[in-house]
Amino acid sequence: MRCPWVALPIVAMVVLASMAPAQAGETRRTAIVQAIEKARDSVVNIHGQKLIANTDDEAGGELRRVNGMGTGVIIDPRGYIVTNYHVVEGVKRIEVTLASGRTTTAALLSHDPRTDLAVIKIPAEGSLPVIDVGTSGDLMIGETVLALGNAFGYEHTVTRGIVSALHRSVEVSRTQRYDDLVQTDASINPGNSGGPLLNIDGQMIGINVAVRAGAQGIGFAIPIDRAMQIVTELISSERIDKTWHGIVGRPSTEPGLVVETVNRESPAESAGVRAGDVILRIADVAVSTQLDVERAMLGRKAGDLVLVSVNRGGEETSIQFPLAVARPQPMGLGERCWNELGLKVEPMAAAKVQRLQSRYRGGLLVTSVRSGGPAGEQGIREGDVLVGLHVWETISPDNVVYVLDKAREDNLGQLKFYVLRGRETLFGHLTSDTIRR
Repeated sequence: MRCPWVALPIVAMVVLASMAPAQAGETRRTAIVQAIEKARDSVVNIHGQKLIANTDDEAGGELRRVNGMGTGVIIDPRGYIVTNYHVVEGVKRIEVTLASGRTTTAALLSHDPRTDLAVIKIPAEGSLPVIDVGTSGDLMIGETVLALGNAFGYEHTVTRGIVSALHRSVEVSRTQRYDDLVQTDASINPGNSGGPLLNIDGQMIGINVAVRAGAQGIGFAIPIDRAMQIVTELISSERIDKTWHGIVGRPSTEPGLVVETVNRESPAESAGVRAGDVILRIADVAVSTQLDVERAMLGRKAGDLVLVSVNRGGEETSIQFPLAVARPQPMGLGERCWNELGLKVEPMAAAKVQRLQSRYRGGLLVTSVRSGGPAGEQGIREGDVLVGLHVWETISPDNVVYVLDKAREDNLGQLKFYVLRGRETLFGHLTSDTIRR
């Protein structure tokens, strides 16, 4: 039997109509919905084209054009964005689409192939929304996490899962290996790379980086504490603007950043900044991390005055000093490798090398290769592990310098090199720029 219509007073109908949507809305706006609403506008989608070598062509001569996609996260309202380096590597025109729908072109500012992180910059029209950075230091197995990104080109896709494991090591290719990753079963797909892994409070606790091919529910993210350490180096004023301030801080449980050390003869030391001071603000930037210090210094030239507000002994005071030109660094072991061989290397743990090839006692991870240098001409790549030069093993940069000195003394000419690429040992011959000159 159908229910008969019942006439209600007009006032009652109005009240019911206004209350129902509000009640439904509050019920449906779960913690997950609020977390995504909080983070969504600070996440961008990245597109671009690059030329890559045909994997079937051993000589690497055949190139093909492929469309790339990925995700990035805004870390500064002026348009500084963090993403994975593999998302933007080799892309001539990096196109970024904001949550608002605006598309613009980004410039690659800085990158670190070893950790697969990069910082790009877009022109900002006004102040852009910035991600809320959390911590990965207190992650719990089983806690809810959310992945947000450009999955398979579907912009701002949201997936949900849990933290499945911590401290995972993952080899995704012959040239790329990640250590100390967060494992999650939140669906992470091609295009998610560089996007945030969020906790239930909408804070970024990881940067999505990899999936396990052929497996479902196994994805990985770089822990945010580690990622932000690298990003701080990537956007340091010394690296980007060639300026120097001299402040080195550490996080505090109280508001602000504790000054751990002040570089000798630096602008900050000359102005009276002391170890133990708590920096509250630099110009109009609230400071709680070393990343905030570097963000506050970005875009300034040597000689520009910087106003720093510090808490000293419970009293707030202001200190002003001009930025200086970045200090020239004396040539060290790393500079010799770069200048003479066209390589940047850093020690790799012996256990990691031996997992790739047990016969080697250790090696040096190649973190950068100079275009046109001896190493580049011989096909050495970022991610290779240098395990030998001439007749000597290369476990530390000192070993390389020793070989270079011997090459000069004994007029060796070419130096035979051995590198690990994945689990395969490759070799060739290098002639250092010093010898060639």
